[in-house]
Amino acid sequence: MICALGAAVCFGTASVLQAVAARAAAEPGSDAGVDPALLLRALRQWRYLAGLALDGCGFVLQIVALRSLPIYAVGAALAASLAVTAVVAARLLKVRLSPVEWGAVGVVCAGLAMLGLSSGGEGHEAGSAALGWWMLGIALGVLLIGAAAGRLPERPRALVLGLGAGCGFGVVEVTVRLIDDVTPSALLTNPAAYALLLGGGSAFLLLTSALQRGSVTTATAGMVIGETIGPALVGVVWLGDRTREGLEWLAVAGFVVAVAGALALARFGEAPADTPGPDRAQF
Repeated sequence: MICALGAAVCFGTASVLQAVAARAAAEPGSDAGVDPALLLRALRQWRYLAGLALDGCGFVLQIVALRSLPIYAVGAALAASLAVTAVVAARLLKVRLSPVEWGAVGVVCAGLAMLGLSSGGEGHEAGSAALGWWMLGIALGVLLIGAAAGRLPERPRALVLGLGAGCGFGVVEVTVRLIDDVTPSALLTNPAAYALLLGGGSAFLLLTSALQRGSVTTATAGMVIGETIGPALVGVVWLGDRTREGLEWLAVAGFVVAVAGALALARFGEAPADTPGPDRAQF
């Protein structure tokens, strides 16, 4: 759980640093449209580079956590990065959190504490070969969702793109558990390896599109739902994730509480003039 929480801290802090850099790199008088040169200007900012480094550290910690904890616990912890973003933004960006939002931060912490007390170790079931192919199919489906969602009106488009991005990140969470042999020959013949790359890349593309073209709060909420519920079910049903004996109710309650608190903080997934940047959008 320490690694999962460390990943959340890395992702949440990186979002704020990247937002500060993006705001500093924005040209005066530029409109709200997409600026292709913004990334190049942001890369000259030390805060943006520090955010990328934190993203890399967070990804490594996420992999370590997924190799030792149930997927449902890691997914809820990663969703909690929005709470980290909110707290760091309140200090660095002078964003004012309402009493309800401070309460949501406390709710996330309480949910994670419940999960920490109730979760067992990772499941020891390897998962069938078919599961790797299913994950690859879902990753391909995420791309199709993105293509179809581009024609939708703004609000449903943002929700669908966010859910698609969450499913892509969820594919990454599951496939990390399906890859045991990391030798080149084994990776080349393992569909889970291709699913991991395609799922992560597709999720990045969909989330970036959602952040640029729709309601980011809606997209972030969809992403949190997509990257927590589905992977958690896969871990329990197919990979043998379990709780400590007799504490199933506490794990379910903790998962629901942590995700609900994260959803209440979804606005901190965006980076308009007064709020921090997109959670993992620059990952």
